[in-house]
Amino acid sequence: MAVLSEFVETFGQQLLRRFGERVHKVAIDAAFTCPNRDGSRGWGGCSFCNNRSFHPRVVALPIGAQVRAGLHCVARRTRARKAIAYFQTYTNTYAPIAHLAASYAQALAVPGVVGLSVGTRPDCISPPVAALLASYRDQGFAVWVELGLQSSFDATLMRVNRGHGFAEYCEAVALLQGYGLPICTHLIVGLPGEDRDHALESLSRVLALGVAGLKIHPLHVVRGTQMARDLRAGRYQPLSFGSYVATVADLIERTPRQVVFHRLTGTAKAALLLAPEWCSGKWRVLNAITAELARRGTRQGAKVCGVPA
Repeated sequence: MAVLSEFVETFGQQLLRRFGERVHKVAIDAAFTCPNRDGSRGWGGCSFCNNRSFHPRVVALPIGAQVRAGLHCVARRTRARKAIAYFQTYTNTYAPIAHLAASYAQALAVPGVVGLSVGTRPDCISPPVAALLASYRDQGFAVWVELGLQSSFDATLMRVNRGHGFAEYCEAVALLQGYGLPICTHLIVGLPGEDRDHALESLSRVLALGVAGLKIHPLHVVRGTQMARDLRAGRYQPLSFGSYVATVADLIERTPRQVVFHRLTGTAKAALLLAPEWCSGKWRVLNAITAELARRGTRQGAKVCGVPA
């Protein structure tokens, strides 16, 4: 049976080569918020966003305690002894620089943590933030900045209440690259008003800027969001399983082999997920993507610039 790593350059493979053993991400909720939630850019957040769908907030633990608990779970499940501290929930550069430094330091101080991955928005990157993150890289840690773009089309970004445009993403990429920081860009397939061609064009625009990593997600509709209201009112039609699998295979074929895929699907907690139902688990999706690539006899980079590799 074919495995995904035969066709795609994955983040797990990259970490294994660098550290000589398995390394997992440990998600952290550091109690940040977003500029389009607190009124700085807007209110209510993105129309699809309910962070509880992938990382439900429970009784707050100190960051170090969260990392240690995550490492314990990872070790028990996979026997991996090292981890990347993943600041995941909301916008993890949206705070005074001293607060950011203290938060990141707590995670990096936990034995077994070999790096940092920081999820944020393009409009929340500044030279002091980039310099701080670069300082950890200079200490030998693996450091990634995960930029939530979702789409390169301003009309779409406005439609889902992102609170920023593609130009701000381009500026953030240039700033981070000036500090030598690798960027993982998040793109969503199936956003309202978009189809396969939009996904391919967003990929092309992102790759033209020279990003090092990608995360591809299907749009899933969860409770407590504007998208949930749109779904119930018949204003949004969920993406089909087959369309998502085929589109992701198209994106993989058009991505150069040096770009690392951090993720090729996304899931939501069953209690919160409204649609599509196949977003409740990842393995069915990943296995189908693998099978589609095998059926096509293709792999990552096979159609870069439209020319078979």
